[in-house]
Amino acid sequence: MVGGAAAQSLESHSHETHSHETHSHETHSHEIVRAPVSAPARVGAGKYVTINYTLRTNGAIRHIRSAVWGDEPLEYLHGSGRLLPALERALEGKVEGERLVATLPPEDAYGERDKALQQRVPAEQFGGVDQVEAGMCFLAQSEDGRRAENVMITEVNEENGFVVVDTNHPLAGMTLEFDVTVVAVRDAPATAGCGKA
Repeated sequence: MVGGAAAQSLESHSHETHSHETHSHETHSHEIVRAPVSAPARVGAGKYVTINYTLRTNGAIRHIRSAVWGDEPLEYLHGSGRLLPALERALEGKVEGERLVATLPPEDAYGERDKALQQRVPAEQFGGVDQVEAGMCFLAQSEDGRRAENVMITEVNEENGFVVVDTNHPLAGMTLEFDVTVVAVRDAPATAGCGKA
């Protein structure tokens, strides 16, 4: 009798376990819920975009902004005019992790070199510098004294005592090749309005 009760108890337990497993299995098959997948944020006006990039001219690297070199990525507000307009157009619609190469001819970059922006200046104006050489850059006051502008020395004529300075952008006249990786795209931070709850 004891053995029969034990066997009956074991069978009941076994049956309950089997029944429970079946019930559990059925429950799991009916309760699979998929989380909604949101579309990745795309580069567009008003988005904060973070990028790494390499800039080349004539195949030579001019500038790198990369985590490989320990650089912080560049963050900008898309549509604010911080980047060249043609580069912003190339980035439009891209998503986080996407990579692109954008080749900008001079007219879409810093324009052609303008000879009117080159002028002869007496060498004595650089009196505080030991040796003035072509390729050196200086910060100079405009003639009206209202703004400072970057000038590059493109020629030094020691015999006649003058240097040629150029206020063109250093990348003017060059085709620029940007190799860009979009690191992140996010919405602009919400700003509190006056008197709004």
